[in-house]
Amino acid sequence: MINLKGLDLGELQALVSQMEEAPYRAGQIMRWIYQRDVEHFDEMTDLSKELRHRLSLCCRIERIQVEAEERSADGTRKFLFRLHDGAMIEAVWIPDGARRTACVSSQAGCGIGCPFCATALGGLARNLTAGEIVDQVLALSRLTGERITHVVFMGMGEPFANYQQVIKAARLLTDPLGYGLGARHITISTSGIVPAIRRFAQEKRQFVLAVSLHAATDDVRDFLVPLNRKYPVAELLAACREYTASTRRRVTFEYVMIRDVNDGLDQALTLSRLLKGMLCHVNLIPLNPVPESGLDRSRPETIHRFAHVLREAGIAVTVRRERGSDIQAACGQLRRSRAR
Repeated sequence: MINLKGLDLGELQALVSQMEEAPYRAGQIMRWIYQRDVEHFDEMTDLSKELRHRLSLCCRIERIQVEAEERSADGTRKFLFRLHDGAMIEAVWIPDGARRTACVSSQAGCGIGCPFCATALGGLARNLTAGEIVDQVLALSRLTGERITHVVFMGMGEPFANYQQVIKAARLLTDPLGYGLGARHITISTSGIVPAIRRFAQEKRQFVLAVSLHAATDDVRDFLVPLNRKYPVAELLAACREYTASTRRRVTFEYVMIRDVNDGLDQALTLSRLLKGMLCHVNLIPLNPVPESGLDRSRPETIHRFAHVLREAGIAVTVRRERGSDIQAACGQLRRSRAR
């Protein structure tokens, strides 16, 4: 049985061609799946009954299943989803004014091993398919009753370790026959897989790139982001400069603020020198609590001083507003499963 969720227009056209149907049928099917979020073929009322029956014999429309939901005092909602093979992932719906952001997972678990991140505690189970990624957006929209306006690939997993499926999902979400989002409303984050950043620069879409930097020197980043031992800071920032030169789009650098680890004046000054003149933006993130990590968030005055140093160097910087931490839905707090 072919799962139609995750197929793009070309793949659907090949399918209907094998069924000796007109190519335009692929577009109709695509709209039913990604725009109307139907679960059964008999809901596709502009297809003939015969075609709907034939589709039901060889295809399925898979849906991730909701296992649990938690609601934050700030309106954020976190969902635990079960995939078809029993793997568990979490995704988050974040309301902010007119924006409705879906924070989606690209892997069940994560293999990067950052010590401040709850996802890393369970290791990596597997990559998600494009259909499973897109289905998180559809499910969040369906469960909240509101259309998603922005998608961030900042949930569980390293998106660029699942590059092909992540880009396919992003393309489905921006396809006019798919979910129909603008490309600039999709942000894809990476902990620093350099070859994938260079590959991403060649994509003909205006997706936003976010890089989880978290330190300005290799000794600190080796600890916080073990991937740095393979792609050190200098190599990573060189790839980011190539990206901005090629695309004319800025990079957002995510920087989690951890007390007495990466929040010192020396790190701020080094970071300001490294980023000076680059088309970029720095997003400072007060560490969200993960009890097993033994790490603490930086003091507010330390974060303020860090931001001031960057601004004095002409670097755009913001401090992320905390959302959903009371339900363990904030940055770095998602897990594959938890006792309930």
